[in-house]
Amino acid sequence: MNIHEYQGKELLKKFGVTVLEGHVAWTPDEAAAAATKLPGPIFVVKSQIHAGGRGAGKFEGHPEGKGGVRIAKSAEEVRAAAEAMIGQTLITKQTGPAGKVVNRVYVEAGCDIKRELYLSLLIDRATSRVTIMASTEGGMEIEEVAEHHPEKILRVAVDPASGVSPFHARRLAFALGLEGKQIATFGKFIDAMYKAFVSLDCAIVEINPLVVTGAGEIVALDAKVSFDDNALYRHPDIEALRDEAEEDPKELEAAKYMLNYVALDGVIGCMVNGAGLAMATMDIIKLYGSSPANFLDVGGGATKERVTAAFKIILSDPNVEGILVNIFGGIMRCDVIAEGVVAAAREVSLNVPLVVRLEGTNVALGKEIMAKSGLPIISADNLADAAEKIVRAVKEAA
Repeated sequence: MNIHEYQGKELLKKFGVTVLEGHVAWTPDEAAAAATKLPGPIFVVKSQIHAGGRGAGKFEGHPEGKGGVRIAKSAEEVRAAAEAMIGQTLITKQTGPAGKVVNRVYVEAGCDIKRELYLSLLIDRATSRVTIMASTEGGMEIEEVAEHHPEKILRVAVDPASGVSPFHARRLAFALGLEGKQIATFGKFIDAMYKAFVSLDCAIVEINPLVVTGAGEIVALDAKVSFDDNALYRHPDIEALRDEAEEDPKELEAAKYMLNYVALDGVIGCMVNGAGLAMATMDIIKLYGSSPANFLDVGGGATKERVTAAFKIILSDPNVEGILVNIFGGIMRCDVIAEGVVAAAREVSLNVPLVVRLEGTNVALGKEIMAKSGLPIISADNLADAAEKIVRAVKEAA
């Protein structure tokens, strides 16, 4: 689960991470009022959306205009900046061409920036440890740094038994070129970040840029905080920070039925049981010349109602031109899947090609249910056969 920058900073501040003073605003008037509470004379107005690259982004209909992060020198300029952002669609590298609507802004105090660095904590699956990543190339997307200057990315894995230690911070501080009192300050900053990461069950905490001020202070100028969904039951206060307006409506609907759904940009909807089989299904669709419209794992214990809901969610995507159902019935029974597919197809008036490949428990009964449904369901014998048939059916229907 992702949260907004201002929410992330509020959480990190509780653990001792140094952030600038700021206030969230939902209207231009609130933004101007927020500026009067800050020391000035420089203010920064930041669009709050769940995507990076806001400063370099452009608002829909204003491709030559200013981005989603603007500097202001008075409360009136803050008001004008907020008015230009709130309610508008901001398009960045991470939002895609559809962009995201800005519903609120964060008005923050200005900062005397001497240097910009990069710092993040994340789970490294290869080492099964929390890993601290740092770079002297602050302000840049870490993917670009990794591609063009991989030698400038520093990594330190933290042993979970001992936790973060002073030598971790010193090693990073020296590599980042920090000196004097900055090294001790950086050590406290790292310690606070690690405590926040572990205590809040984070998936990633990214500070980009992490700045060294003219006075030598270490400050988090931005904050991207994401949480492990599997641990949210332990943090109801964090789950309350969820902004559903930032999430795909289809993914929200899927969550209600405990379905694992991720929207993609292809044309063939997929309904599969098991994450590995779902990935293989998407791969073979690509192999046969098309692209998947989603990842959808109905799980091993799905009911007829969940299958019907999954089918509706797939069909709610206007880009879907065909559907491939691929089920291996182990715990999941093929007849339950068949009943759900038939019920959903009738309810939504299916108007795209549908290929179903069933194998496993009660497969004969499942195929019989579909055959007797009277619906134009194309049966497939194996995964390759299913992929070939759905890709061909979509092309013929075009």
